[in-house]
Amino acid sequence: MTNTTRAVRGGLLAALVLLPLASSAPARATFPDNWLYVTVTRGDARTGDTRGSLLLCDPPQGHTRAAEACAELRAAGGDITRIPQKDGMCVQVYAPIRATAHGEWNGRPVEYEQTFANGCVMTARTGAVFALPD
Repeated sequence: MTNTTRAVRGGLLAALVLLPLASSAPARATFPDNWLYVTVTRGDARTGDTRGSLLLCDPPQGHTRAAEACAELRAAGGDITRIPQKDGMCVQVYAPIRATAHGEWNGRPVEYEQTFANGCVMTARTGAVFALPD
């Protein structure tokens, strides 16, 4: 993980914690029950293009396809590996893409990391969870 990615992740999580404190009514800082910070790295992990997004699911927000990703995660009990694989044909072109997720689902920690042959294979196996804009 690059220093930039760590800094972005830390900044997003800090903002999420401090957001309730900024309201005028007294509130305690808590994370939502279901959230993931997802990243996608195209190419070599050391030199590739990394993008990330904070996916919040109560209500769905912070991600381009949050409602769809949250619905898939709810159906899979928050386990990305249990999202049903989509039918379809993916070309056999090797263009590695690494997907990672870190967060919490129903009070349980979520840690996920997988490298796929290409983006089509990743989408077929993980649905909308890692559908980040290019």
